[in-house]
Amino acid sequence: MEDLKIALLIDGDNISAKYLTSILDELTEVGVAVIKRIYGDWTRPEMHSWGKELLNRSITPMQQFNNVSGKNATDSALIIDAMDILYNKDVDAFAIVSSDSDFTRLASRLAESGKTVIGMGEAKTPDSFRNACTRFVSLENLHSSHGEIPTKSDLSQRGVEHVIAKTIRDNENAGKVTSLAEVGNRLRKKYPDFDVRTFGYSYLSTFIEDMPRFELIRENSQVMVELVDPKSKKDRVARFIVEQLRANDGSLTMNELSNLVYENIPDFKLKDLGYSQFYKLVASIDGITVKSIAQNEKRATLAE
Repeated sequence: MEDLKIALLIDGDNISAKYLTSILDELTEVGVAVIKRIYGDWTRPEMHSWGKELLNRSITPMQQFNNVSGKNATDSALIIDAMDILYNKDVDAFAIVSSDSDFTRLASRLAESGKTVIGMGEAKTPDSFRNACTRFVSLENLHSSHGEIPTKSDLSQRGVEHVIAKTIRDNENAGKVTSLAEVGNRLRKKYPDFDVRTFGYSYLSTFIEDMPRFELIRENSQVMVELVDPKSKKDRVARFIVEQLRANDGSLTMNELSNLVYENIPDFKLKDLGYSQFYKLVASIDGITVKSIAQNEKRATLAE
């Protein structure tokens, strides 16, 4: 996919300078920030922490004096500039960095014009702004990669699992398979603030693999997501074990057999099949006997 040309607009009045590196790093994953502006009243002492960072990062500071009490000049200036960019500049996306609900209507308007809207804000960001964005990213999640713990999201894993399961069932009813990419897209459409980092993961694939209800099927370069059928999964493992025993004169130690299973079946998890010990799984397979050959070792033998 071609990189997006992004207009980055930061509400400096309510975003800390400590997030700047994380914000820019995140945007490099989807495109290039061709416009970078930050809005605020630079006469205020609390804004001074931005100074050196803006110079080093080629971000243009936009001065806004709060001339009227109760009116936020920074918000107004950012909104006006965003609309000016929409009509006069060649950009594909807007990244609006703020924890303020005042930008909800702006995000909706930009999306109506066919632009991708990436919202970024802290955990306190209202749902109205989150849901108006094409995608919303929690700044705490970004900053956790630099050593801080992400703030717990209201988004539950149970809700995520429900969306994944429904996606798979809908596709099954239509005679289609479900790719990992489709699951990610569906989750982001349902929950604009969905981010696996909220749950302590770096990758969607690992996040889903750790859910007992699902399994990943890797075929060539494709990764598919399926609902776990414990019986069919056990049958697949059982067939592999029988094949390995046949290829090794009908007998292997439990250590040898378990190593082969874990090396050749990447998604194998003993607990998913309802067993706490590997030898009990092997002993449950028709035609295989398991006997102790030493104090801490057992051997599986295929019946002739």
